[in-house]
Amino acid sequence: MGLGSAYPKTLVPIAASIGGLALFLVFASSLLVDQPIGSKVSGANDTETTRKIVDSATNKTVDTNVNNTTESDINKTIDSDINKTVDSGINKTVDAGTKKSVDSGCDLYDGKWVYDSGGPLYTNNSCPVLTQMQNCQGNGRPDKEYENWRWKPTKCNLPRFDPKKFLQLMRGKTLAFVGDSVARNQMESMLCILWQAEAPKNRGNKRMQRYYFRSTSVTIIRIWSSWLVHKTTENFDFAPEGVDKLHLDIPDETFLNDIPTFDILVLSSGHWFAKKAVYILNNEIVGGQLWWPDKSRPKKIESPEAFKISVATIMSTLVSSPGYTGLTVVRSYSPDHYEGGAWNTGGSCTGKVKPAVELVENGFTNVMHEKQVLGFNLGVKNKTNKSRVVLMDITKAFAYRHDGHPGPYRSLDPNKVVKRSADGRPPPQDCLHWCMPGPVDTWNELLAEVIRRDFEAGDGD
Repeated sequence: MGLGSAYPKTLVPIAASIGGLALFLVFASSLLVDQPIGSKVSGANDTETTRKIVDSATNKTVDTNVNNTTESDINKTIDSDINKTVDSGINKTVDAGTKKSVDSGCDLYDGKWVYDSGGPLYTNNSCPVLTQMQNCQGNGRPDKEYENWRWKPTKCNLPRFDPKKFLQLMRGKTLAFVGDSVARNQMESMLCILWQAEAPKNRGNKRMQRYYFRSTSVTIIRIWSSWLVHKTTENFDFAPEGVDKLHLDIPDETFLNDIPTFDILVLSSGHWFAKKAVYILNNEIVGGQLWWPDKSRPKKIESPEAFKISVATIMSTLVSSPGYTGLTVVRSYSPDHYEGGAWNTGGSCTGKVKPAVELVENGFTNVMHEKQVLGFNLGVKNKTNKSRVVLMDITKAFAYRHDGHPGPYRSLDPNKVVKRSADGRPPPQDCLHWCMPGPVDTWNELLAEVIRRDFEAGDGD
């Protein structure tokens, strides 16, 4: 007996079920086309006016007032020694005194860049503290589209920076940027944004840039520290005088006395580990960058490992300093975009006018980012004070922004070379720092949201 004659009544509901399932799949597929899986984008606006933004991947218009706050998975690192979970800081603020972690919304660093016709938060003509090397429009860069891309996290909106609201949020507090020239880049971006609401008073000196906003008693500070650890130039063992020597297990003392006065401390480091230096650990020379005179003696560490140790050193110092109760934000390694060589060997970012569509992996950036995260986790695992720590993980998102650097537009020189030579050599250029206005302003939108979440959790008052 065939199947048709044996089960004629059973086939009818089965066929109906299959038909219903097919209709459901067609409907679900249409939804996925309209709302693709992965990182979606918008330029969030914290005013009541709804602005529209175009998603570069789908060419669809995104409503900036949509607010989906579904929580994403939080990356964690397991400390096997104490059998506890130590949050890497990416999505949570860790209270060093109570060991509690406060989850404050979605992952800010999983998302996509979208074009926002609303334009930048300021212009090169409306900010008097903009370093000329980052004044790309003032230096003659012909395109401007790089100013209009905004970051949209996958599962929530990143509010557009409102300088008046930020000054109110920070009333009576001090925000300090400590680190290298990329820290200066971010600090100047913050000043440019806030300047649109109020012109601050310059109360700085040679050691410390200091700007005071009288209406809210907010202070913005920058202190230079190339490596964030102790540096000397005197001869040490077989390292001669004049070469920078980094004591990787000793923090940079130039700003330690100031940290009790900081409510928010943003750290920036990493790129100076490509510079010539001697690495000293436990009072022993263990390695060097662009310096190692005795080829018969093997190095114990290379520069990425030295970077990891330096991050662990400064973080362990901050979370164990009795007088420090602020929020430390470690901005992750800022990717450069020298293609075809390094900064001094013909690397170039000339002609990049839009964010990259596909991520081009940079092996060195990946290693430095990995080492930084490891050093961060190592440094914060033995907290003894009431400070909080966050890793602001911008590295992957900004790997797409090869369009955001000054390139050859580094100066006002009317005779500067901006195109490749006849034999294909690129002109001198900067593919490390960021144009202003430009992508670097997003760092401060992320920072503002990190601070807001921290204060909302009740730890920043």
